[in-house]
Amino acid sequence: MFVQRFSATPRGARLARFLALHEWDSWGVPYGSRASEEAAAVLAELAANAVVHGRVPGRDFELALDLPQPGTLLIEVTDTRGEVRPPAVAPAPPSPEEESGRGLVLVSALAKEWGVRPRTPAAPGKTVWARCGCPPGAGRMFFWR
Repeated sequence: MFVQRFSATPRGARLARFLALHEWDSWGVPYGSRASEEAAAVLAELAANAVVHGRVPGRDFELALDLPQPGTLLIEVTDTRGEVRPPAVAPAPPSPEEESGRGLVLVSALAKEWGVRPRTPAAPGKTVWARCGCPPGAGRMFFWR
């Protein structure tokens, strides 16, 4: 499992994506592979949403990555703004002239499943998670993690 906090800024979101790609590569999900690129796109959307919609000044967002079962990458992005939650299902795609609103449509298309849950009762915020596909053998060679 990989867990790291990042500043709730566009730079923090980019760094989260970069480090996730590096981590997945070390787990046996090769950089540039379809699984890696799809998971990176999902992570980028979740991190961008945490920065844009979940940002509380002075608070970071947290990224957690895991391989909970063969063939599955788990991505969790936690922010400290619990009152702003994504819809339970992805909205309909926006019209071509709209400038935003495609993020959760993309997440729904690329992830096996995704959802949102409240953070622990003692801490404000929410966790948006997604499960993406990866090679079934990923992570087997890294028993010390």
